[in-house]
Amino acid sequence: MHHHYTHTGIKRLFYATRYSMQGFRFGWQEEAFRQEVYCCVPLAILSVFLNVTTAEHLILLTSLVIVLITELLNSAVEAVVDRISDEWHQLSGSAKDLGSAAVLLSIIFAMIVWLVILL
Repeated sequence: MHHHYTHTGIKRLFYATRYSMQGFRFGWQEEAFRQEVYCCVPLAILSVFLNVTTAEHLILLTSLVIVLITELLNSAVEAVVDRISDEWHQLSGSAKDLGSAAVLLSIIFAMIVWLVILL
């Protein structure tokens, strides 16, 4: 559990980085996040070899990063919902469904971006 802390300067950056790495480790435990990384990393590497402008290259990469960010946020929502209770509740289900919908929307957006730029 994170306690209230008063770290400042470099020490705050150290702890913030440490918490972020813990978040990545938690995210990696989620199968959906791993699957998305396995799709996004090869696409990001492929994008280096595409005949696109720098701006288009940046947009391609941004669309992939949005998918990963959205999945991490979805995992955070799921963790909080699961922490509150393991009993089914309509609002808990809605929160998880909304997170899932956000991930799906980000994937559809990435696909559209890639199709528009490549075709």
